[in-house]
Amino acid sequence: MTQLRKMMLEEIERRNFSENTKECYIRAVEEFALYFNRPPDQLGPEHIREFQAHLFTKRRLAPNTVNQRLAALRFFFVKTLKRNWNAAETPYPRKVIHLPIVLSQEEVARLIDSAVLPFHRMILMTLYATGLRRAELAHLKVSDVDSERMIIRVRGGKGRKDREVMLSPKLLEALREHWCRHKPKEWLFPGGRWHNSPKPITPKVAWQACQAAAKRCGLEKKVHPHTLRHCFATHLLEDGADLRTIQMLLGHRDLEETTIYLHVSKRHLQATPSPLDKLPLSATPKEPQSPEEP
Repeated sequence: MTQLRKMMLEEIERRNFSENTKECYIRAVEEFALYFNRPPDQLGPEHIREFQAHLFTKRRLAPNTVNQRLAALRFFFVKTLKRNWNAAETPYPRKVIHLPIVLSQEEVARLIDSAVLPFHRMILMTLYATGLRRAELAHLKVSDVDSERMIIRVRGGKGRKDREVMLSPKLLEALREHWCRHKPKEWLFPGGRWHNSPKPITPKVAWQACQAAAKRCGLEKKVHPHTLRHCFATHLLEDGADLRTIQMLLGHRDLEETTIYLHVSKRHLQATPSPLDKLPLSATPKEPQSPEEP
């Protein structure tokens, strides 16, 4: 391990960042150094601007992804190297907010029923029943399932925050079958080919489970683990759950993050009539007469 990498890891760990953030930050600095084939501490603002342009023009990355890379570089230069960072010289691209893709409940059922393996089916059911992120699901322990209180504990979620989510009776029944099948000791979803590893699955397994099931059932929409999280939140909202409750279940820091589901909730959209409905239009449009007609 290089001294620079060690210094950056120490700064990250001091702030108790998540494993996912740590990996993203380290990878971004590695890509930056590799692009110029020089140690990153020998690079400066002009290199950052060139690299940013490369990410847009050559790599064609989305603005939000470029923002991620810039955040990592800013952390490296400011926190690790103790250098100044001029935001005017390296502006962050405008953040793009996309509405999430949401499946109907019938489509979710088709997706779960199309899982290639029982292990994959269990992953998809848990994602939809709890709204967990795929990294949170991968690190669930058997002891996190509390059947007495009917809750699942999520430890060290985004921002290193713990929270609790509901445990569906249907999910509990399926989890008991899952336990009888695999006998997990510590991790609820053990890794390894036969799912008997002392380590948990990687988040990529959840992504693979989604992709395989979506392909098998012929869904044309783009589906990934986070899609099921969006479905969880939207379907709760459509069933009458309030935004504050959904915010707590999702582990959102700000309620504004949760309000995006108002834009995709069928119940809220259908409850607001279009102004077209109030126009006194005639039932049948009149055909225009040609100039030759009397």
